[in-house]
Amino acid sequence: MADRYLRFTGTAPGRFLTQRLGLPQPAALTRWSAERPVLDGGLLHLTAGRSALDLAPVLARTGPGPAGSGRTAAVVLDATGVRDVEALAEVHAALHPVLRSVASSGRVVVLGAPLDPADHHQAAAQQALEGFTRSLGKEIGRGRTVNLVRLTDAAAAESTLRFLLSPKSAYVSGQVIEVGAARETTAADPERPLAGRTALVTGAARGIGEAVAETLARDGARVVVLDVPQAEQDARRVAERLGGTALPLDMTAADAGARIAEALPDGLDVLIHNAGITRDRRLVNMPAERWACVLDVNLASVLRTTDALLKDGTLRRGGRIVATASIAGLAGNAGQTNYGASKAGVVGMVRSLAPRALDEHGVTVNAVAPGFIETKMTAAVPLFIREAGRRMNSLAQGGLPADVAETTAWLAHPASGAVNGQVVRVCGQSLLGA
Repeated sequence: MADRYLRFTGTAPGRFLTQRLGLPQPAALTRWSAERPVLDGGLLHLTAGRSALDLAPVLARTGPGPAGSGRTAAVVLDATGVRDVEALAEVHAALHPVLRSVASSGRVVVLGAPLDPADHHQAAAQQALEGFTRSLGKEIGRGRTVNLVRLTDAAAAESTLRFLLSPKSAYVSGQVIEVGAARETTAADPERPLAGRTALVTGAARGIGEAVAETLARDGARVVVLDVPQAEQDARRVAERLGGTALPLDMTAADAGARIAEALPDGLDVLIHNAGITRDRRLVNMPAERWACVLDVNLASVLRTTDALLKDGTLRRGGRIVATASIAGLAGNAGQTNYGASKAGVVGMVRSLAPRALDEHGVTVNAVAPGFIETKMTAAVPLFIREAGRRMNSLAQGGLPADVAETTAWLAHPASGAVNGQVVRVCGQSLLGA
């Protein structure tokens, strides 16, 4: 359903009226398209503290060009060298003069260092960057985003910086992303980084799953469109359009993992756990079967199939697992104790499994946590609840399925091997759940 309020505020009368009434004034976001693959403007590289990072080669490959006399599309502040409270003043000094020059739908990326357990002054200063970043994201406005990346190796963060400094990250703001040591750092074809790789997307016949399948196919993957047998016709339609294959399968079946392995004898490189259901009702009115079916689809089937595909080697080394969580699992939501429990469980799985899957199988495990995304499901939500969902984030609007898909594609990228165990909210920096 179209966001009429967003369109209204884009008109002169709408801007005047909403400003006078103190109402939210969302800005139309610049999203990726083949015609507009990069942000329009230059990149400004600033430093606070004494940094040991050599960022220049990475930034030359990842973001807009250097900021000259034209407008600034993105600012990267290297604050990895900030080690005490006094050095935090350099963060203010660096960003204070330039924020007004950042274009609408621009990007601010702050680079921080991991917290040093042996130096509580450094840990305090670096943790301060998190509160700073999230606060700035809530005040910067005009469709601009602010994120924090903790890293020790600039090269390992290349795919992350490329994503955050591009239109693909339009609905990702207020996030803290940790990047580990470099693993795989290149793709044979930068324009089609998933070429030669096989990706399976569950729940891909419609909605967010369909958008994820489309985006992975755009990036070169051979996509397997998995959905329940009742949606087989839609799944085959999507697969045919993308040049992939359809796999009708109920993920709650005990042998789902074995059947996926049988359908993919040559193995799998990218596993996207997107399938999910809701059966909303307050706990006092929720029968056991409504609880059980949500936990089975959204969590138990994810655990079973992941275990099976890792154990039998179907997921090849260098592979990627991306699961779909939700801000409902992070912040809670009335009437969704079953759904919130299932999505919080996905987060727990990611954080526990990620280090072991990487060490034992060479596979990364991450999650995306969507907020209010414009789908047929949210279009059916009552008007006032829908409007509240749209406006209660720093960008004051709902996201699109493409926003979740682009974030998933970044985590699935061959060069994202240093991103592991992360839960990235795609929620426009929801005002709920930090």
